[in-house]
Amino acid sequence: MPVRGRPRGFDRDAALKRAMEVFWSRGYEGAQLVDLTKAMGINPPSFYAAFGSKEDAFCEAVDLYVATVGAEPMLALERAKTLRNGLRTLIERSIDVALSTEAGGCMLILGVINHLPENAGACARLKAARQITHDLIERRLERAIHDGELPESCHVGALASFFHGVLQAVSFQARDGASRADLRRLIEPALAALPGSES
Repeated sequence: MPVRGRPRGFDRDAALKRAMEVFWSRGYEGAQLVDLTKAMGINPPSFYAAFGSKEDAFCEAVDLYVATVGAEPMLALERAKTLRNGLRTLIERSIDVALSTEAGGCMLILGVINHLPENAGACARLKAARQITHDLIERRLERAIHDGELPESCHVGALASFFHGVLQAVSFQARDGASRADLRRLIEPALAALPGSES
């Protein structure tokens, strides 16, 4: 028997995508149940039947974001022929993502602002997702050392943290209303941090 209030032909994947958009725009704390159910076109009992809880829905939305919206910048980094081009494209694609919603910014960075005890699960999920991004950057830097693009003395952990921080700066500045031109001005100074960087 279908859950009372759930529309006939309910598409859970489409509902999750709409939930992701709400969480991305409003953040975990700012996204109220009424916002989520309105976006999904369902009532609260149907929401809980489909997703369990707001936190569970948020964690699923984070996974969807990583697999879709967040995947393109990382794929660009991985597929570029050179490290420099990969990092440039990573930042450019991250700017595209940060400016693709009216609120601005990256869901993984701005999804939870207040680290209250009741938000611990959502905070942990975002932290794990951000660590994945950091680790992908670090592995690309390690590959650059292997390929001779970076010196073996390069501290890849610190450099990965730096470029991860640049992505966070893009997100926060986009949320503050920075323009595309403003954000693109971050690219060249960031690339100048690469050892042996050309001026």
